[in-house]
Amino acid sequence: MRAVAIALVHYPVLDRGQGVVTTAITNLDLHDIARSAHTYGVTQYFVVHPIAAQRELASRVQSHWTTGSGARRIPDRSPALAILRIVPALADVLAELDGPEVWVTSAEARGAVLDYPSARSRLAEDGPPVLLLFGTGWGLAPEVCRQAAFQLAPIRSPRADGYNHLSVRAAAAIIFDRLLAPR
Repeated sequence: MRAVAIALVHYPVLDRGQGVVTTAITNLDLHDIARSAHTYGVTQYFVVHPIAAQRELASRVQSHWTTGSGARRIPDRSPALAILRIVPALADVLAELDGPEVWVTSAEARGAVLDYPSARSRLAEDGPPVLLLFGTGWGLAPEVCRQAAFQLAPIRSPRADGYNHLSVRAAAAIIFDRLLAPR
């Protein structure tokens, strides 16, 4: 199976009006996505943020859980937070992974999408590592999506009214299970 890394992108992402913005890092996204990612064997979890103060905040949270008092109190979080990498730009992630196959996620289908059985088959083939991008705010900006080889099929709500507004943490956990859990 190919290695899978993920990136939580805070810029460039969309706001409610489809403008390109930068979103704030949240403590819960750092913790919960790292724990889910580590559970499912994701090799690296990148948090992409252009603002130094936000990256410093994420680094302090990571240090608390990997070497600080949090690591001593709840040692199970340490290995999960150890896969976290904080970088200023998506270009840094692409350079570090040296040519990954980029897959994007979205709550909306935009053109052709890769269903989960096909995605699992691709992961079983030889090839470069896969970088799975998650957007914050109202999703990844179009310029990010254009860099992708594939868009994964959106998570669909079973509700009759179509309500579909998952947190990125919840969506990531569902996607990890669909892609990486033994079948």
